[in-house]
Amino acid sequence: MRELTTERLLLRRVRQEDVPRIFDCWAGDPEVTRYLTWNPHESQADTEQIMAHWLAEYDKPDCYRYGIELRATGELIGMIDVVHFKDGEPAIGYCSGKAYWGNGYMTEALCALCRELFDDGYPSVFIQAIEDNIGSNRVIRKAGFQFLGARREKVSAAKPVEATVCSYRLYAPKKEQA
Repeated sequence: MRELTTERLLLRRVRQEDVPRIFDCWAGDPEVTRYLTWNPHESQADTEQIMAHWLAEYDKPDCYRYGIELRATGELIGMIDVVHFKDGEPAIGYCSGKAYWGNGYMTEALCALCRELFDDGYPSVFIQAIEDNIGSNRVIRKAGFQFLGARREKVSAAKPVEATVCSYRLYAPKKEQA
């Protein structure tokens, strides 16, 4: 996994020393995690526990997990990663601190990760968002994903409530014939 650079962002590996920032900026915030598949962390210890898992997964060749950092300030503002593979297709998840919403950062990060996945040979990328999460659905559409449909389902094992979940797919651009 290599670092990715965009006009305003650096997508890099998360590090142990990021734990306080992750907890304070988004993981412990119920508003940020409202539409996610996991509940807010109750303490920094929760974030430390999941960090150990995240760091261990960097040893896997198919690990795509990035902290999203503002290049201008070095602030860690969120994360984006391949949360699982569905029939070999990468499925992306992301989140950021609410102070950074509405600035186009997540669209920029999502497009960068998709380019990386396409460069690595994946023909398509999958993503889902709860229908009520207007901002996330907007990010996904701005990144060029095609709407596949929506259905009522349980959000996750951690959040067994039902919600309408929208599914999207983005296909790799066609390569020019020489």
